Amino acid sequence: MKRNILTIIICLAALIPAAAQTYEPSADNLEARRTFEGFRFGIFIHWGIYSEFAQGEWYLNSGGLTHEEYSKAASCFYPIRFDASAWVKAIKDSGAKYITFTSRHHDGFSMFHTRQSRYNVVDATPFKRDVLKELSDACAAESIRLHLYYSILDWMRPDYPLGRTGLKTRQSLQPSYDSYFRFMQAQVHELLTRYGDIGGIWLDGYWDHDSDSIPFDWRMPELYSYVHKLKPACLIGNNHHITPITGEDFQMFERDLPGENTAGLSGQDISHLPLEMCQTMNGMWGYKVADQNYKSTAELIRLIARSAAKGSNLLLNIGPQPNGELPAAALDRLRGIGQWMRTNGESIYATRATDIAEQSWGVTTRNAKRLFLHVLDDEATDISLPWDGKAPKSVTALADGQPLTAKIVRQGKEKRLNISLPAGRHTDDYVVTIPL
Repeated sequence: MKRNILTIIICLAALIPAAAQTYEPSADNLEARRTFEGFRFGIFIHWGIYSEFAQGEWYLNSGGLTHEEYSKAASCFYPIRFDASAWVKAIKDSGAKYITFTSRHHDGFSMFHTRQSRYNVVDATPFKRDVLKELSDACAAESIRLHLYYSILDWMRPDYPLGRTGLKTRQSLQPSYDSYFRFMQAQVHELLTRYGDIGGIWLDGYWDHDSDSIPFDWRMPELYSYVHKLKPACLIGNNHHITPITGEDFQMFERDLPGENTAGLSGQDISHLPLEMCQTMNGMWGYKVADQNYKSTAELIRLIARSAAKGSNLLLNIGPQPNGELPAAALDRLRGIGQWMRTNGESIYATRATDIAEQSWGVTTRNAKRLFLHVLDDEATDISLPWDGKAPKSVTALADGQPLTAKIVRQGKEKRLNISLPAGRHTDDYVVTIPL
């Protein structure tokens, strides 16, 4: 009996999921996390052969197409105006500190020269250029950190076990996750060893098996361990919309700030990991010709401020055109954001959240030396915030150092600091600063 019990215990131990194992990030990884948290603003780029259809990055699935027909787009993909250096310079001038680029999306097309499949930007297109290599070189030249998006689901490969999407895209299926996992692992090896210093891997598609009758084992801890053995400092995030899995280095929130869930994709608890919120400039991730509903520069600046106030980075998306250019509307927003950041960036970069909840007039951030008040309400003539300390030595506008009138008042048992705002102030995001 004792022997049988011991056998049962051993068998049960073998069934404990790998996610329960411990992960001790390296010193380099922890330093990379701190650097990443200080960035606060990055640019997401969704670009692939789907741009030719100008219907967004899900068109293979949403259009009800077969892979055989869709993949013909590769034979005419020739983005004659693609200029990686121009991309990176425009992004750097916006004040963004890193770029996350779609190396492979759900359509299975690799935007880099992979040896694992000829379905890639060099072998399958007349363009014949490794756009990821050019982007990596441009990022290195401008000291912009490069992260890579990588889809773990595939609407093309027959060995990918069918999930809840891509139901009409394949003519044949020979599902073998062992085979598919080896393919992914080999591609990840290429991405991390052939394209310079990759700062992070942004995984997507885990949700494709979230409604299976039998839980699907993605073997994520195994993949995470493989990544960290190759590049210990490479940060791993997964857009799975659930609590972070052991082995992940940052937590992402899709289309909502941490703690908010208006889009229905970000209801998970907030972890202790570095945070990142991703959002589109218009309504789509990939290029859609009819979607010109771009958020204004003022809206985007305020989103950056609200994200930083949550202790989160903002990863702001652009969908390049099929000719390789960034849309004019996106470039206009980048220029406007950059102008604001050059004056007010101190209130965003390397800041952290405060204990002050979002107020009717706006939000707060802080660093070791200063408290920053981001006035997001155009109509506000004065602002008020909870205040426990002594009267501040000075209260000024961050942009020009203009002194502002401030006084402490009592409201019942609570002390508050009231600050009068000048008439005619800049309204995109007027920042008040107080020394700590």
